[in-house]
Amino acid sequence: MDRELSHAPQAHDPSNDATGPLPVDPGLLHEVALGQYHDPHSVLGGHVGPGGVTIRTVRHLADAVEIVTAGGTYPAAHEHDGIWVAVLPGDAVPDYRVRVTYGEQTLTLDDPYRFLPTIGEMDLYLLGEGRHEELWEVLGAHVRHFPSELGEVHGVSFSVWAPNARAVRVVGDFNAWDASGTSMRSLGSSGVWELFLPGVGPGARYKFDVGYRDGSWHHKADPMARQTEVPPATASVVAESVHAWKDDAWLEHRAATNPHTGPMSVYEVHLGSWRPGLSYIELADELLAHVQKLGFTHVELMPVAEHPFGGSWGYQVTSYYAPTSRFGSPDDFKYLVDQLHRAGIGVIMDWVPGHFPKDAWALARFDGTPLYEDPDPMRGEHKEWGTFVFNYGRHEVRNFLVANALYWLEEFHIDGLRVDAVASMLYLDYSREPGQWRPNIRGGRENLEAISFMQETNATAYRKVPGVVMIAEESTAWPGVTAPTSAGGLGYGLKWNMGWMNDTLRYVAEEPINRRYHHGELTFSLVYAFSEQFVLPLSHDEVVYGKGSLLQKMPGDRWQQLAGVRALLAYQWSHPGKQLLFMGGEFAQEAEWSEGRGLDWWQMDDAGHAGVARLVGRLNALYREHPALWAEDFSNRGFEWIEIADGDHNVISYLRRDTDGADVMACVINFAGTPHEGYRVGLPRGGDWLEVVNTDDAEYGGSGVVNVGPLTAEDVSWNGRPASVSLRVPPLGAVWLVPASPAPHPEAK
Repeated sequence: MDRELSHAPQAHDPSNDATGPLPVDPGLLHEVALGQYHDPHSVLGGHVGPGGVTIRTVRHLADAVEIVTAGGTYPAAHEHDGIWVAVLPGDAVPDYRVRVTYGEQTLTLDDPYRFLPTIGEMDLYLLGEGRHEELWEVLGAHVRHFPSELGEVHGVSFSVWAPNARAVRVVGDFNAWDASGTSMRSLGSSGVWELFLPGVGPGARYKFDVGYRDGSWHHKADPMARQTEVPPATASVVAESVHAWKDDAWLEHRAATNPHTGPMSVYEVHLGSWRPGLSYIELADELLAHVQKLGFTHVELMPVAEHPFGGSWGYQVTSYYAPTSRFGSPDDFKYLVDQLHRAGIGVIMDWVPGHFPKDAWALARFDGTPLYEDPDPMRGEHKEWGTFVFNYGRHEVRNFLVANALYWLEEFHIDGLRVDAVASMLYLDYSREPGQWRPNIRGGRENLEAISFMQETNATAYRKVPGVVMIAEESTAWPGVTAPTSAGGLGYGLKWNMGWMNDTLRYVAEEPINRRYHHGELTFSLVYAFSEQFVLPLSHDEVVYGKGSLLQKMPGDRWQQLAGVRALLAYQWSHPGKQLLFMGGEFAQEAEWSEGRGLDWWQMDDAGHAGVARLVGRLNALYREHPALWAEDFSNRGFEWIEIADGDHNVISYLRRDTDGADVMACVINFAGTPHEGYRVGLPRGGDWLEVVNTDDAEYGGSGVVNVGPLTAEDVSWNGRPASVSLRVPPLGAVWLVPASPAPHPEAK
């Protein structure tokens, strides 16, 4: 426990050799007493000297102070501005406590300044290199327990990166929000500040009191906090997890499978408005039951990380390591994920590394300088969003974000991250006019540091957590978003197909009589469908801010609108790529979404809306059963046009196949408002075929234009196929056909 004094040497006074305390300059004592010195442990705590062991402690407003050891009690004398000092005999610092009297109250307390740093040299080295893949185990607040001669010590170690701060203190409900007695020590050039506070435990609220170079002090939330107060309160909360995971079978299966080539139909959820008022624990029952009934393979949660303004939907994050406390504790969120896993449902989470809000108590100007944000005014701010942009070229900031991705994947068993606003990170001129951005060192518009950051994040996630998926929300023509980093790609596993979404929704918004003139918008997606590994998103962004719900996008009366939604969903589920559907779309909610109100669940009492939900359940069941719909999503081996050019009838038809051609499905989609009787469709072979989906079935709220019984494919060549079948194709409807019996020999493609 021996420590060198870090202040200037004092002149030797022989009278101190026997009994006097080690001397400290009064000016330095004043700084320490006010919590303004960068190395308080060099003055406070125990220090061995020629006259014994000098112990100093800060106890403002105390009437008396004693140092208690196993061998006796020693009175301390007030020295300066609330600092008390005692000299104990011996040549080693003993285990001791501090007995403090305030008026008629006497307390025996532990001393924060008798403890060694709780962060090791290797941790500091990795921090400086930006390579600490378990950053959350080092920085932030951690409950710790130490044995000692006077009994086991329980407390919390606090640490924070603030390299440009003049001083940093811990403030919280445990010290009545007075930080003068709980200043942290600087761990040298690492920029990390650290302090262990005995007696503090889980649930304590705290912030860091950061001293800027201009002399001002600012209460800042912990960037690494694992829990926060419920907004609008902004304090961080000490968290200790006691959740016992029970999803081992899920994790073993996940690690042994490839999520990119398996079935993935995703139900996108905003937890606060799915059913308002539900906690994580309650969602584990109600959301799970709903998703199970509909048969989705995954849920995707809009940002869960803590955010102060609910109207941001979670996309303006202030605590990147803390699940929002609106719905419960971090362990409660783990329970939700655990229950979904045990039911066989994966969990994807939106992740927002592209920008962060300017709230003064959060990351912005954290130590009085642009620390997390890029200091270049042409790169460090999103004017359009009113947010700051991370400094992706700084080791520690990149480490903060890469480790954050791993934190959610490892600590919360999240199965994938959908990375928000990738385009905003890729381009230096994103939402900037000429003259508002500066080219990179190569003279281009690409943000080279952000590209490197994304490549590192994706490569690290796939290396550290086998079986997860990284998904890019990227809307430009950037090449190689889902190409491996070894080939120069960004390294994502999947990319949202915004082109498909825009073209499809623009097409279905046309009156059926006009759709013949827009047929190319329906078929164009197959020109580039295999250029990346795509997700087909019908997300929250498409049903808000006046865009209308899926139902409202459809022309015609209510029956036609519901039929249009059913046809759209059948088209989406059978198109190459994974599917994502935002909540409310599964029953064709009429009103567009608002985060301030719940879904209109009462519409499920209407037969038409309930029919859409039944159809979604049927589509998901068939999707899981038929590898033809997912095994070759990213290869032209899995898709063949039957008829691409029948714009006059508003009909498209195509085949989906699995890898060896053993599983095949024929899909016919009619976007016309009238049925087509005797419509002939070419098929790859003769024999009986079954209609496994007809979106016009009365069960789904349709008019009943269906094909009953096995359909025998005749030896009539059609659409370049050796056989064909004559169908009843329903209005605004889709038909899926599969062979009644397996092919005698797989048709390898």
